[in-house]
Amino acid sequence: MKPLQSVAMGLVVVGLTAAFGSYDALADPLGWVLVLLGVLRLPADVERRTVLAALAALAGAVSVPLWLPAVAEAVADLDASVSWALALPQLGFVAVLCHVLARRASAAGDETAARRLRLAVTLTAVVAALPVLVLGAGVEVLGTPAAALAVLTLVLVVWQLFACSGRPWAGAPAPLDAPRAPGRPGGDSPAADRSGP
Repeated sequence: MKPLQSVAMGLVVVGLTAAFGSYDALADPLGWVLVLLGVLRLPADVERRTVLAALAALAGAVSVPLWLPAVAEAVADLDASVSWALALPQLGFVAVLCHVLARRASAAGDETAARRLRLAVTLTAVVAALPVLVLGAGVEVLGTPAAALAVLTLVLVVWQLFACSGRPWAGAPAPLDAPRAPGRPGGDSPAADRSGP
């Protein structure tokens, strides 16, 4: 599995719920393990790789107690701002990842992917900020649109991660049949072909 595929699959596990009694069979901590494994397999030259790993680990650590139904219910009974604060590491991870990937895509000349990833960064920032209006300013009419935007943003991010996972700038290995530069190790040099008479 390619690094971004692992991250995308982890975010799918985090985003979906499959009830098994009072537990979620798609445990969020498992999803964050997949995300963290994907991040650690990204190329070493990926910007902010350590920050991404730290945010994924933090989001995973937050999700462990929340997987327990009693803890999740206790948090739900508290002020809604607590749930928002607990979601910030996840939103921070998504925003930083999309920002880093947008810069790599742009540097590689993949402007379509870069634009979509920058859109994902913007939407994630909006999703993070909307609860301030809904909860802090009491603009409750934005509650449902905010929840819908959060789901749509996660779908966009997962789609982009899968779509970009096979590209070299995203950490995918180069295809075995990719042409190599002449004169490089393993490449074809002008003197390499001795099949003539």
